[in-house]
Amino acid sequence: MRIAYVCSDPGIPVFGRKGASVHVQAVLRVLASRGVEVHLVAGRVGGEVPSGLADVTVHVLPEVPKGDAAAREIAAQTSDTAVAGVLDQLLVTGPLDLVYERCSLWGRTATAWSDAAGVPSVLEVNAPLVDEQAEHRVLVDRASADGVAAAALSAAAAVVCVSDGVAAWARALSTHPERVVVVPNGVDTERVRPAARPVAPVDAAPFCLGFVGTLKPWHGVEVLLDALARLQRDDPAGYRMLVVGDGPQADALRTRAESAGVGPLVEWTGSVDPDAVPALLHRMDAAVAPYPSREGFYFSPLKVYEYLAAGLPVVASAVGQLPEVLDHGGLGVLVEPGRADVLAAALADLRADLPRRVALRRLAREAAVARHSWDRVVDRTLLAVSGDGAAA
Repeated sequence: MRIAYVCSDPGIPVFGRKGASVHVQAVLRVLASRGVEVHLVAGRVGGEVPSGLADVTVHVLPEVPKGDAAAREIAAQTSDTAVAGVLDQLLVTGPLDLVYERCSLWGRTATAWSDAAGVPSVLEVNAPLVDEQAEHRVLVDRASADGVAAAALSAAAAVVCVSDGVAAWARALSTHPERVVVVPNGVDTERVRPAARPVAPVDAAPFCLGFVGTLKPWHGVEVLLDALARLQRDDPAGYRMLVVGDGPQADALRTRAESAGVGPLVEWTGSVDPDAVPALLHRMDAAVAPYPSREGFYFSPLKVYEYLAAGLPVVASAVGQLPEVLDHGGLGVLVEPGRADVLAAALADLRADLPRRVALRRLAREAAVARHSWDRVVDRTLLAVSGDGAAA
């Protein structure tokens, strides 16, 4: 089997450390492990070849320079048009069985090429990109961005979206909404496993709370810091926190931790290589996804699947698809978003309930392996391309 995987997004270093990078690498690794001849067509590489991807052939698109937003948008569209030339050359050297594209803001060439060439295509959509760019960054030419998204979504033979919220956005723009299916994110259950050490007893001190992810406003880390401050007042030596990741809010969050009096209790790792994450998860006694309340919550958080695969008890906000992922409380604790007092109480109760934490290590791990492995994600994606839908 021969597949071209296209990621023309200049903001995603395919061999980098971002969550999007981890996602790209995971899908590539599954395909490569199955003996597929994989050609990666990328707008940005961003690092050394990760483990398991040595056999992937990389084709780099023209660079999109940083600078003026309008000029960057034009450059990104120009870079994306180069995808056609790469795919033409690949077709000269042999048949292509599939073009698999990670949807990007200005990516329309791969799906159009596939449609014209009669090669099956799948478009993986991880966010309502146009809305996200307009709300959180800078989008100069909104009309063109909507047009690009509509063209790509309509041309793809199958569109797989990570959540119902993303799927609703995709269906609204596509002329073929029946091709849109939901396939949530996954986790490498071989790479991420439970720690060898036993579950921490109730009186173990300090009890380590953990968070993994990019430090952005919509991840709610400030609420977790406030919850830690509440826990620390009741038990000064009882807790610490490990924050794995970096991002635009890093300095503000460190300042908040100091102001709340918990600065010495928090360890900030900064950006880390994906291969370093499993060992950091092993240092945690409970893991948190403290998302704030947000209309149209569309995320399928990689962190939660990693927490489950590591056998960690999870405390997460009851937003979006998180209640379903956590079996409505069967695989973790769901809390009202944005409430530091509620989060602190849930964490204290979880710490005090050793039998539940022991049970959650087993149940979480079993669920991750049975439902959320990247192998299963890829299988469901390929079924969608074949017309069989996203199989359960």
